[in-house]
Amino acid sequence: MKINTLRRHFRESLKNLSRNGWMTFASVSAVTVTLLLVGVFLVIMMNLNSMATSIEKDVKISVQIDLAATKENQAALKASIEKIPQVANITYSSKDQELKKLMESFGEEGKVLELYEQDNPLHDVYIVKTKEPTDVMGVAKKIEGLEFASKVIYGKESIEKMFGAVKVSRNIGIGLIVGLLFTAMFLISNTIKITIIARKREIEIMKLVGATNSFIRWPFFLEGLFLGILGSIIPISLILGSYNYLYNFLQPKLAGTFLKLLPFEPFAFQVSGLLIAIGAFIGVWGSLMSVRKFLKV
Repeated sequence: MKINTLRRHFRESLKNLSRNGWMTFASVSAVTVTLLLVGVFLVIMMNLNSMATSIEKDVKISVQIDLAATKENQAALKASIEKIPQVANITYSSKDQELKKLMESFGEEGKVLELYEQDNPLHDVYIVKTKEPTDVMGVAKKIEGLEFASKVIYGKESIEKMFGAVKVSRNIGIGLIVGLLFTAMFLISNTIKITIIARKREIEIMKLVGATNSFIRWPFFLEGLFLGILGSIIPISLILGSYNYLYNFLQPKLAGTFLKLLPFEPFAFQVSGLLIAIGAFIGVWGSLMSVRKFLKV
């Protein structure tokens, strides 16, 4: 396409946006409301996904070593665990270290456990991390069958429930976002269609004098693009402003817990890019779908 032709399409699209003031406002408003809802769900889902991933990464298997096991037996057990393909790494924790952790977990009341320092009843432990969080249950079952593995602890019921809850929340979030996007496309398509109906005669005349379909489509393509981008400005401003406030307010209170919000940067750029891309796409799609039927003269 020639530069002059492209400039002409830009001028025409901008003129049409200003000429159809109220319809432009209606289209931008439809994009704005929809992207605001989509943006809120995106922020929630991205943070939930980040928290879920963080929790999944902390899942580990605690293998209590048989009290009768010698150093050679412990080394053999470690070698057997390392042979399991899904195992990422193994960390050794002595029974003294385990007692210290237990005492620290009870805080001031943990001092009572100092009585067991001379005669420690706990086991030496291998802490096993898997390559993928979902491998935990399968790996734990394999370790249970190994010699000198006294007990394998990995929170079976809680892990199964957690993985199930994470999967359901992700699926629901994706379903809601997809549903909102399709609703947005439908609304924007119909809103833009009204503006194109008012210019039906203009399109028919252009076709009759020899204008190609692509020549007619380009101004509408650019109009949809501008409508989508304009409609994303307000949602981005509102969402990022609110998120920045919530992040500064909540993050200090969540310190020390597994609940951590995504840092404002680069999160802000990711959300902005996604909303602009979504707005541009549904604007262009709505325009092209609406103008298609009027090109059949």
